[in-house]
Amino acid sequence: MRKVGIVGAGAVGASAAYALTLMGTCKEIVLFDVAPGVAQGKAIDIAQAGYYAPQDTIVTHADAPSDMKNCDIVVITAGVPRKPGMTRADLLMINAKIMKSVVGDIIENSPKAIIICVSNPLDVMSYAIHKITGWNRNRIIGMAGALDGSRMAYQISKVTGLGASQTGSLVIGDHGENMIPLPSKVQVGDIPLSELVSKEDMEGIIERTRLGGAEIVKYLGTSGYYGPGRAIAHMVEAILNDTQAIVSSSVLLEGEYGYSNVTVGVPVVLGKNGIEKIIELELDDATKAKFKISVDSIQSGIDILTENNFFKG
Repeated sequence: MRKVGIVGAGAVGASAAYALTLMGTCKEIVLFDVAPGVAQGKAIDIAQAGYYAPQDTIVTHADAPSDMKNCDIVVITAGVPRKPGMTRADLLMINAKIMKSVVGDIIENSPKAIIICVSNPLDVMSYAIHKITGWNRNRIIGMAGALDGSRMAYQISKVTGLGASQTGSLVIGDHGENMIPLPSKVQVGDIPLSELVSKEDMEGIIERTRLGGAEIVKYLGTSGYYGPGRAIAHMVEAILNDTQAIVSSSVLLEGEYGYSNVTVGVPVVLGKNGIEKIIELELDDATKAKFKISVDSIQSGIDILTENNFFKG
């Protein structure tokens, strides 16, 4: 059917729907949002933009979660941002409860779907989805490296002056301050980046990639949405078209990289079954230490949910 549901029709969700419509990737896109009229208005606007797309996409809205049925993929962008006076634990519990409600609707109405989680804190929310659904791990994917990698490619392009579209990208770890950009492992065209830039430039690329989201917030006063939207569309396309694309994503590890029962960003192969394969990289000792910091940070968020009895009942 090539039907994609998007829960949360805010800037990110709508940008994903817009990108997918212009790409002509889906047969049908359904938007849902708790704010009255938002999903309906944006669905109309995006559908009208689809007039100029290479092929038709039906773009509609759902008045209730029960109207979003039989989706092949469901993208979840729903959640609230952290507000002044709100602790990390407060934010985790609020968004986890939202996730429990959203995922319950998906289980009931699209029981065969693949879920792409975009809600923050992304790695912890992806873990929560695993526990709520009990589904095979190939069907739950956190959108992390697709965005962070595009930001790294942008930074590499700025330094080299070469087109970002021919630039590789690889970011692992958590989708946050402990992300680990690995420009030393990528190429521009057929040339290793290490042969094109200095070590100092490499360090600058790493730091600016880590701060890529914050830079946008500094100018806009809000997080980016075009980049995340296009990254979501890239992942959806890889799944629906079975392209076997390598994309870093937050996935549940079961012994890979020496960790189990935790969701963290690593390179995976995306295809018709969702996660077709997890790729295990050879990491040097310094990168292993950074990776452990990422995992520990994610685990601390999971522990907060556990301590608050989120996974019981």
